[in-house]
Amino acid sequence: MLPSELSRLMDSDMDYERPNVETIKCVVVGDNAVGKTRLICARACNATLTQYQLLATHVPTVWAIDQYRVCQEVLERSRDVVDDVSVSLRLWDTFGDHHKDRRFAYGRSDVVVLCFSIANPNSLHHVKTMWYPEIKHFCPRAPVILVGCQLDLRYADLEAVNRARRPLARPIKPNEILPPEKGREVAKELGIPYYETSVVAQFGIKDVFDNAIRAALISRRHLQFWKSHLRNVQRPLLQAPFLPPKPPPPIIVVPDPPSSSEECPAHLLEDPLCADVILVLQERVRIFAHKIYLSTSSSKFYDLFLMDLSEGELGGPSEPGGTHPEDHQGHSDQHHHHHHHHHGRDFLLRAASFDVCESVDEAGGSGPAGLRASTSDGILRGNGTGYLPGRGRVLSSWSRAFVSIQEEMAEDPLTYKSRLMVVVKMDSSIQPGPFRAVLKYLYTGELDENERDLMHIAHIAELLEVFDLRMMVANILNNEAFMNQEITKAFHVRRTNRVKECLAKGTFSDVTFILDDGTISAHKPLLISSCDWMAAMFGGPFVESSTREVVFPYTSKSCMRAVLEYLYTGMFTSSPDLDDMKLIILANRLCLPHLVALTEQYTVTGLMEATQMMVDIDGDVLVFLELAQFHCAYQLADWCLHHICTNYNNVCRKFPRDMKAMSPENQEYFEKHRWPPVWYLKEEDHYQRARKEREKEDYLHLKRQPKRRWLFWNSPSSPSSSAASSSSPSSSSAVV
Repeated sequence: MLPSELSRLMDSDMDYERPNVETIKCVVVGDNAVGKTRLICARACNATLTQYQLLATHVPTVWAIDQYRVCQEVLERSRDVVDDVSVSLRLWDTFGDHHKDRRFAYGRSDVVVLCFSIANPNSLHHVKTMWYPEIKHFCPRAPVILVGCQLDLRYADLEAVNRARRPLARPIKPNEILPPEKGREVAKELGIPYYETSVVAQFGIKDVFDNAIRAALISRRHLQFWKSHLRNVQRPLLQAPFLPPKPPPPIIVVPDPPSSSEECPAHLLEDPLCADVILVLQERVRIFAHKIYLSTSSSKFYDLFLMDLSEGELGGPSEPGGTHPEDHQGHSDQHHHHHHHHHGRDFLLRAASFDVCESVDEAGGSGPAGLRASTSDGILRGNGTGYLPGRGRVLSSWSRAFVSIQEEMAEDPLTYKSRLMVVVKMDSSIQPGPFRAVLKYLYTGELDENERDLMHIAHIAELLEVFDLRMMVANILNNEAFMNQEITKAFHVRRTNRVKECLAKGTFSDVTFILDDGTISAHKPLLISSCDWMAAMFGGPFVESSTREVVFPYTSKSCMRAVLEYLYTGMFTSSPDLDDMKLIILANRLCLPHLVALTEQYTVTGLMEATQMMVDIDGDVLVFLELAQFHCAYQLADWCLHHICTNYNNVCRKFPRDMKAMSPENQEYFEKHRWPPVWYLKEEDHYQRARKEREKEDYLHLKRQPKRRWLFWNSPSSPSSSAASSSSPSSSSAVV
């Protein structure tokens, strides 16, 4: 045998031989799966377990008593000092099967700890019918301690607990959770102390075994009355009730934003709802578009649509460059002649070098590109009605991409109703296919790598001065398309800033919302592409689809501006005059759950900051609660419920009528989840009363005891008494 093993065995045997060390044998009994072994391991091994570890499949086990011989740590932890008495506690585990023979375990036991589970009423019933009679049969003189285990299940989320248990396990029902008074009634009936424990919360473990040691030492003191060190042992103490931990506030989770914002603008380009621009290519191709998308993506379009069309009338005496329309016609003829002179020049080579293309389309261009007021394209007139002469400008000298711009009455492609639109005639060198790819970039910020006409796209980007698109084409040609992602990100940042500027100034707006405290201008295309509710209103058979003013009752300008900024930019921006709850109501009306979540997070953050500044928020929380529940702000409602539950007494004291006026569902929730819980308040009240009674009993007990007790011997206090005691020792006495 190794020396270390020999010394360990000698240490364990010496506990029984030390004169001032009391060795206590404590037997732990109870039904299966009530937590006996976990309780022993928590005391003997300092084991800590989570609730989910305890909910694993139960396998009947017995903690081996020989751990005190083979494990030095267990032996060291068995030694303790209780009421100035050194003890060595030896714990004996047992099987919970009723038919097992446990007489060997009961033999020479000093104290018995009888366990039951507070989540299993049958285990408490078996305490009276099976376990206590068995204990009194095998060890009638041993004191008994009743222990309610698994205390943490009293305040746990039973739904989560049942989900975590093994599939075939019997679920724990709320009505099966035993209140503390049930265990206390049984203990009072049997005349034994009662304690509660939780291995998960590490509560009551020391209370149980320290008081079990006290009960064993008091029983031993009656038999071994000469042991003076047992004189100060107290009877088992009262246990203070367990206050469950304060539940943490729910975390506001903001879901992922709606799906990619590029899909809706691209769809809007294909299905031109609320279009206000007609782009004419090669005298015959019309493409419907939207000012707000073109102007916020291209500075050239922005300047074009802000141009004052009344300054230089189409067909008037002058144009932006001071050129007369007839001169423009001649200039165009010269370009046509120049085109025939250089007909053999390769068009793709010029596009690759990003040269300016001044020729008409080789595939379909015919005739001069000049524009006269008297010969406007008949396809734009809409059955010959609504043509407005004099509201336009010739743009050949202003930009190589545009020929002219004019306001005309045109037929809407979806509603087939005539309305005023801006008609922009593009340069004849711009082909429809590549131009649609350019428009897709202006709407979405993306360029397909598989585009075939990259050179034409680069040429159009050069004409429109969209240099980022030209760079994207160069990256694709150089097999560096991965770099286009950064360009797309920068595109969205720039457009977001321009959109916010247009919202603030009302530039290019096509609808006005009439609100309770004023009006605010907006842009139908942006609203349609970012909000299904707006798309249904402006695109469906509703009056709002054909009017420029929409009435929004019960809505303020600050709330509507916050909604518009969110729809335009995807971000939530707060302002000092913003009413959080009104914004939640508006966002819920518009079916914007992501904005609702962002506002919930903002509201909760503000409430928590106010709490840290010692501001009373109880009244605000009561107002928010039912409004949040009604308007689908469920996360804010959960937070309000948590705040009221964790401050239940204060809220009831300050707002008794409001609390009584709450819905029955909310009142039921408060009663179930209030903190501290009702059972704790009852236990605390019982504990305080029992403690006062115990103090009164101790006082009366001390008062009844004589002040002088006579012993058989006396320590001499003076020389005379020492001499007297030495002369007659048999008759000597002392007062203590």
